[in-house]
Parts: sequence; C-alpha cells; structure tokens
Amino acid sequence: MLEEKMLEKKVWAVVGASDNPEKFGNKIYKKLKSKGYKVYPVNPNYEIIDGDKCYSDLSSLPEVPEVIDMVVAPKHGMKVIEEASKLGVQNVWLQPGTHSKEIMELIESKGLNAVQACVLVALS
Repeated sequence: MLEEKMLEKKVWAVVGASDNPEKFGNKIYKKLKSKGYKVYPVNPNYEIIDGDKCYSDLSSLPEVPEVIDMVVAPKHGMKVIEEASKLGVQNVWLQPGTHSKEIMELIESKGLNAVQACVLVALS
C-alpha cells in the first residue's frame, strides 16, 4: 500500500509547519519528529519551529525530502508541487483539506505518488 511505503521513508518536509500548538502544521511536525523521522519544517512565515530552523521553501532545504506532507491550502499547494517535481521529490502526502481537483491533476501530470490521508491517524 502506498501509504505504508511512504511511512517507511525517513526524510520528510512538512509544508505549512507552524509553531502554534493548536494547528495541524505543528501537531504533524512534532508527531513525525517523535516517531524518529528526520523532518524539515517549511513555512516562509517562521524562522524557528519547535527549536528547529524553519525553511522558506523546499529548494532551501539541506537535502531533498523523500516525502512532503502538505498542510497548506490547495491554492498554495500548486506552487509547492511544481517545486517538488523540479527537485525530484516523488511522494506527496496530502492532509485532509489540502487537495483539490487541480492539485491532483498536477500531481498526476508530474508522475508523483500521492496519498490523501491524515498522517496523525496513520502514525497513531
């Protein structure tokens, strides 16, 4: 199953990570870290999240993540998918509320793998 294959990958980027404990971008980031994943927070609005350097975009990460976890609205996600494709990222995990018909068509046209599920549920 694709979901399980993605969860086996150890280098993730959380696009839309947040330092607000109430937000999913924070809960997902911390959950992945607590489960032993190497996780990069990506959000141009923060410099630090949970004590870690936060990156403005995927291109500024020190390595290419194996999976990107999308916690942003579809209108912001389109640009992220384009960037991920250019960098060679193959796997996109779409949290509930982050996908649209357009974003799914873009992912398909780029030949990327996509899972639509809540990673918090998958890791619990």
